[in-house]
Amino acid sequence: MSQPQMRRPVECGVPDNKQYLHPLLAKNYGNWKHHDRPRPGVLHHTSHTGDEVWSVRAGTQRQMDVYTIRKLCDIADMFAEGHVRFTIRSNIEFMVSSFNKVGPLIAELEANGFPVGGTGNSVSMISHTQGWLHCDIPGTDASGVVKSLMDELIDEFTHEQMPNRVHLSTSCCEINCGGQADIAIIVQHTKPPKINHDLVANVC
Repeated sequence: MSQPQMRRPVECGVPDNKQYLHPLLAKNYGNWKHHDRPRPGVLHHTSHTGDEVWSVRAGTQRQMDVYTIRKLCDIADMFAEGHVRFTIRSNIEFMVSSFNKVGPLIAELEANGFPVGGTGNSVSMISHTQGWLHCDIPGTDASGVVKSLMDELIDEFTHEQMPNRVHLSTSCCEINCGGQADIAIIVQHTKPPKINHDLVANVC
């Protein structure tokens, strides 16, 4: 009796993204005539067939809980034809096939705390490490610093007033797994953090 053939692992890289594209993006793949930006955070693409797609880009906090992901998916289902994609800098983009849907989508995103912007000559969302969430080297966490930085730079994200596009990154050590950027910030304590043992002993 022969042994059952074991399934060989498939080493083919990332999955094909086309199966998840908005139908108009899939239909016009590689056939775009021109694009423009009606306002910061909105990209408008027109194909040679005459089809039009508006992409609304919003910032996220990158490390998201289930509630936040469900909220973004609900917004996509109710306001954006059910399709989203993430950029490499942790922005989320919602695609719609009608300009009339752009305004309500932006209003809903901003009402739920997701700023719209990051296009053109602006500061993009900060690419950063996960800090001590998954690394044993850092003595700090980039996420809190990124939040503080973006609180200061929010107007530069939602407007296109920079001389050029600016990419920022933060990392928690000199290895710099925060990625490449125009300005890279290494987050370090100037002295070891003081531990409140009474508090640490009573929290999870």
